[in-house]
Amino acid sequence: MSEELPPDELSPSSADDSEQQPLEEDVADTDPLATLAAERDDLRDKLFRLHAEMENFRKRVNRERDEERKYAGLPIARDLLSTLDNLHRAIDAGEKSEGDHGELLQGVRMVATQIDQVLQQHGIVPIPALGEPFDPNVHEALQQVPSADHPPMTVIQEYERGYKLHDRVIRPSKVIVSMAPPS
Repeated sequence: MSEELPPDELSPSSADDSEQQPLEEDVADTDPLATLAAERDDLRDKLFRLHAEMENFRKRVNRERDEERKYAGLPIARDLLSTLDNLHRAIDAGEKSEGDHGELLQGVRMVATQIDQVLQQHGIVPIPALGEPFDPNVHEALQQVPSADHPPMTVIQEYERGYKLHDRVIRPSKVIVSMAPPS
């Protein structure tokens, strides 16, 4: 009778061919050149993605910085507009009042004109309203009045002038809008 050896004492030549096949595939999969090439490709892909993300971040930061600079004067413009409105009201009141206020009225007009010029130098311009078609993006309708003289939805009176800073509305014009007369 022949003695059987325990499985751990078997020689490699006595092992199954089916067991040998996976070992050869494992060796091929762990080829150092293939592993390094895959790792290199993965790192290159990550580098390109990171580079693209950084470029997008830089562009976004520059765009936000430029927009912040463009609209930096917005708070002070909002504060100055009420003062300018009061100057225009003073001019209107001076024109309607009796008495010789010519020089005073002329001085107030000059101050109002200077403020308008300074605002325009900084990109703050009045929104045209009187006689224009009503635009809810730049006008705030306070009232609608029937009018046979004007087409419907036309601004016929401006209560308070509106202003824009570049393309952004600082304050809409407060207006009265015409509507078709009742039949």
